[in-house]
Amino acid sequence: MTGRTSSKKIRTLQLAAVIFFTVSGGPYGLEPLLQYAGNNLAILLLCIVPFLWDIPAILTVLELNSMMPVAGGYYKWVKTALGTRFGFYEGMWTWFYTFVDLAIYPVLFVQYTSYLFPGMEAYKIPACLFIIWGSAALNIIGIVPVGRMSFVLSNLVLMPFVLMIVIFLSSHAAVAAPATATPTFPLFGMALYTIMWNFLGWDSATTYAEEVENPVRSYIVSVAIAFVSVLAIYLAVIFVAQRSGINYANLTQQGFPALGTLLSGRWLGVLIACGGMASSIGLYNANILSVSRVPKAMADDGLLPMKLSAVHPRFQTPYISIIVCSVIVSFMILRTFADLVVIDVTIYGAGLFLEFFSLIKMRLKAPDMHRPFRIPLGVPGLCLLIALPIALYVTALTGVCMNTTNGINPAYAAIVILAITEVAWQILVWRRPGLKNS
Repeated sequence: MTGRTSSKKIRTLQLAAVIFFTVSGGPYGLEPLLQYAGNNLAILLLCIVPFLWDIPAILTVLELNSMMPVAGGYYKWVKTALGTRFGFYEGMWTWFYTFVDLAIYPVLFVQYTSYLFPGMEAYKIPACLFIIWGSAALNIIGIVPVGRMSFVLSNLVLMPFVLMIVIFLSSHAAVAAPATATPTFPLFGMALYTIMWNFLGWDSATTYAEEVENPVRSYIVSVAIAFVSVLAIYLAVIFVAQRSGINYANLTQQGFPALGTLLSGRWLGVLIACGGMASSIGLYNANILSVSRVPKAMADDGLLPMKLSAVHPRFQTPYISIIVCSVIVSFMILRTFADLVVIDVTIYGAGLFLEFFSLIKMRLKAPDMHRPFRIPLGVPGLCLLIALPIALYVTALTGVCMNTTNGINPAYAAIVILAITEVAWQILVWRRPGLKNS
């Protein structure tokens, strides 16, 4: 009986691979950073932003998850700490931002495939739909296949970049980085958003905690492995890009395959493009795995239609939720990458702040509750800790909102989405008055 149960749960290294893909999937998507930030700021921001943005989030996730390693993760934490209304906000905001996030990856897959097959763009829609629904089928089968696939794909993603770095250090003469102008405040905001997007999602990996072996220890070890891996590969690749002599506009438009081709020929560009394809598939699968558990947990609590809580009779996965998520994402694959990043980070940040406030509230509300992992700070220290990512978020959002070059600002669209959640809550309370005081 024990063997049968554990075989259906994901293990530490597999979890680290899933978290790697939930948060990063390699440096793909980081290409615009040098064009936004210029030479002087790019590496500096990469060294600072993760510690202001990620470390508080990671510590918050580890403490709350150690207290409540349950299906639904962050939604359950916020609901327990702040009540049903804010739990509803958390669940809906996370659902919204993940739809936006998921829409990015099939599009990136097509872009990197186009490096190998230039006519691929003509088949963008069917190719994206194939990835969306193939991933849906894999997730319906269960978490263990997703974990195994993520472990394999993580190696395929990292190998070309490790090879590129070795080639650069051993045989390529470094050249002076191209001259760049001091970035404007809107570009500075986009640089922050680019890094923040490439480092978000640590809480998303907790929604399936009941499907993880030894969840408290596994999450601590896996998150540490993932964070160090992500930061190291980002810094190394941006350093190589700076010293390669590549034009930053070309890097933004053509991606890292162009950098590989510049350094060692088309064969390395092809390997990096294949890694980009693997990254896109891995990111999509890891994130659909995470987000599909949230509507099921909300449906179990009566905040969404009960059909969303249905599990597959054979695989015991929330297959209706997975199908609904896939349908919505199928309609969101036509927005630009930059717009999707802005909407994504803006909504994600709002949900993350509810988790920060939940941490403080649980320290005040249940100070003696068992916490296998506890941040070694009192409440005043925790307030200072969470002030760092909030200040960073406000700075980045202010800069992005000042951008008037792309028509309707996507940041405003994100703010409207956040506000719509309150309308949905009022409708829900109107239909179920008892929720108002829960």
